[in-house]
Order: sequence, then C-alpha cells, then structure tokens
Amino acid sequence: QVQLVESGGGLVQAGGSLRLSCAASGSILSINAMRWYRQAPGKERELVATITDGGSTNYVNSVKGRFTISRDNAKNTVYLQMNSLKPEDTAVYYCNAVVRIIATMTDDYWGQGTQVTVSS
Repeated sequence: QVQLVESGGGLVQAGGSLRLSCAASGSILSINAMRWYRQAPGKERELVATITDGGSTNYVNSVKGRFTISRDNAKNTVYLQMNSLKPEDTAVYYCNAVVRIIATMTDDYWGQGTQVTVSS
C-alpha cells in the first residue's frame, strides 16, 4: 500500500507565499511523474504542475512564473512553491503520483488534499 501525505496549506494574504509538500510512503519501487492538482469550490479539478522522474516540469498557464514544482527522489517527496499568490489560487490542492509498486505495474495515488486560502 502507498500513502501520500500533504502539508503546508493555510491562509495567506494576496502577494504572499506558501510551500506545499507531499511525501509518499509504503511499497514503492520508484515514482514516475508527480503532479499537483487543485479544485476550487464549484469548479472541476485542475492540473497545476507536473514533474517527471527526470525532472522535466510543466505548468498551467495561470501559475507560470509564480509556482515552482520540485521533487526529492531520496525522500519520495514533491513540493510546490507558490509565490505571488492571488485570491483565484484559493482551492484544495491535491498531490498525485504514478508509483511503480512491482516491476511490471504502476498505479495512481492521491493525497488527501490541503486547503490553500488567499485573502484579498
């Protein structure tokens, strides 16, 4: 079994910063892509940022230049540094990881979500 545990959410004023962390634990051979999603009230879940096992990154246009995704493979942890936060960034943020649990199989795992609230 694999678990993803997120931390780092909270309440911040517009223009402020937060750093989210997501640590994976359990029966892990390796982790492929790791992603951050977010879901605002009344909206669909949105992919925010992706980082591959090789370190390549991709971002949704609305966060480019403000958010940075990174990972520590030794700790099976992914981070999301969020700067210049805006009220429209308010959402529950979820991490996602594609985990290789046996040599011939990968599976998708999700964290429980962490609330980020940006006040104007």
